[in-house]
Amino acid sequence: MGFINSAITWNPSLSPFSILGFEVRYYSLCWCIGFLLAYYIVKKAYKNSGVGEDKFEPLFMYCFFGILIGARLGHCLFYEADYYLSHPMEMILPVKKTAEGLKFIGYQGLASHGGVIGVITALLFYTRKTKLTMVWTLDHIAIAAPLFGALIRFGNFMNSEIIGNVTDAPWGVIFVQAGETIPRHPAQLYEAIAYLVIFFTQLLLYKKLRNRMGKGFFLGFCLFTIFTFRFFVEFIKENQVAFEDGMTLIMGQWLSIPLIIAGLYYMIKGIKK
Repeated sequence: MGFINSAITWNPSLSPFSILGFEVRYYSLCWCIGFLLAYYIVKKAYKNSGVGEDKFEPLFMYCFFGILIGARLGHCLFYEADYYLSHPMEMILPVKKTAEGLKFIGYQGLASHGGVIGVITALLFYTRKTKLTMVWTLDHIAIAAPLFGALIRFGNFMNSEIIGNVTDAPWGVIFVQAGETIPRHPAQLYEAIAYLVIFFTQLLLYKKLRNRMGKGFFLGFCLFTIFTFRFFVEFIKENQVAFEDGMTLIMGQWLSIPLIIAGLYYMIKGIKK
């Protein structure tokens, strides 16, 4: 990394280390660290609410597969439906069909909106098994969700993906691995920083207000703040797919609107109770 004409030239290695010849990518590492941190935070929140580990432990697997499958299918169907409907195997398996055969490429493309849908779907089965309510469960997961999101966006930054528009700001970044030669907004870092602020704010509110707010408040706060920021940051992002060119609001913004409304609803409902 170096400075050229007041811009930051960003060209990191994609992999910090390898295990048995298999390269561990920063994005995968950030995903796993974020998920493990969320695991311990939510576990403590369950304990604070007096819910036993027998009901908490299954949550890990439900959320893991719900987020991963939902985020993957969300990207494939929301952003590249034409391609992936013609290559359905590549939606789930981390491979790509090439002239030389199948090539392992990892999961290149995960959509946060799809992850929300996936985890809610998984929790329908979880809450049915544990007899916990959906809103109560999402309230506790929401406490850690912004931290998980921040680490995901940092992984995007390390991968030089989801870049911003061209800028002359002194903190503009030249994403070499994305083939760029001019500075762009580090939109991934904007999101990562915003989600960290949301996380610590929500953690403070949880410590002070968890016994005073009704069910749904923390779920609502999480959805409203994250996706409101996501809606506005999209204005300085490069479009992810060609069909977004010329659209007044792009796909990420349209998908954010119902989540913002739902967040506002649950936050107000929690305050009233």
